[in-house]
Amino acid sequence: MEGLLTPFDYEYMRNAMMVSAVIGAVCGMLSCFVALKGWSLLGDALSHAVVPGVALAWILGLPFALGAFASGMLAAWVMGFIRRNSRIRGDAAIGIVFTAFFGLGLVLLSLFPSNIRLRTIIFGNVLGIAPEDMLQMLLVSAGVLLVMMWRGRDMVLWAFDATQAQAIGLNTRLLQTLLLGSVAAVAVAAMVAVGAVLVIAMLVAPGATAYLLTDRFGRMMALATGMGAATAFAGAYISYFLDGSTGGVIVTLQAMLFVIALVFAPRHGLLAARRARREAAA
Repeated sequence: MEGLLTPFDYEYMRNAMMVSAVIGAVCGMLSCFVALKGWSLLGDALSHAVVPGVALAWILGLPFALGAFASGMLAAWVMGFIRRNSRIRGDAAIGIVFTAFFGLGLVLLSLFPSNIRLRTIIFGNVLGIAPEDMLQMLLVSAGVLLVMMWRGRDMVLWAFDATQAQAIGLNTRLLQTLLLGSVAAVAVAAMVAVGAVLVIAMLVAPGATAYLLTDRFGRMMALATGMGAATAFAGAYISYFLDGSTGGVIVTLQAMLFVIALVFAPRHGLLAARRARREAAA
């Protein structure tokens, strides 16, 4: 029994579990909007588009978070510009922009060698998280919560029906900007914990899992937030005993929950759908 409590004896593990849980909760909450809006690929793009911002911030002596956030928002604007002003489909615009930004980031990191390790950007390093990174994550999480408290109801309506939201006088452009900014900020914060490659899973899997389990958005958000926090905390804890990638363990746990929900969800799971087809045939 004492061996199971060993991770709590080390400060770096306590920090890793706390930070992972906070970021997991915020990612889980935002993943509900990502799932409803079909922004999964956009989340992936934003998580990769921050790389040149990190490199430029180091070159110019600016905070990494500022450069990453600015790079993510610029990438989102470029994607929207291409989609609005050309025949290119949305998914193609996203693919072109995020690969271009990621490639530019790799070029900058190779031309201007720094103490930024590409492996850390891609895979994260929550076990070696610095105090300033912890503060950054807490501030980002608090900022996202404030945005949700301020315009959360309007965002829910816009996520379900953008046309109706615009018809009743809501500023849909502002709502889109707020949500994009929140996703970009969380992607920057979560990048330190799980890396650019795995951020997309934390921004998609909890919401997709909760979507299979309930038809009510409030319950969906509560489930996704709880699953995000629980799997992130458990992933950091289990990684100590496995001596493996913390981000990889977190995402694996989230994928396992999704598979379980996909099969056993009471109304929208594969078994429930099979039962409904049998009853209809009978």
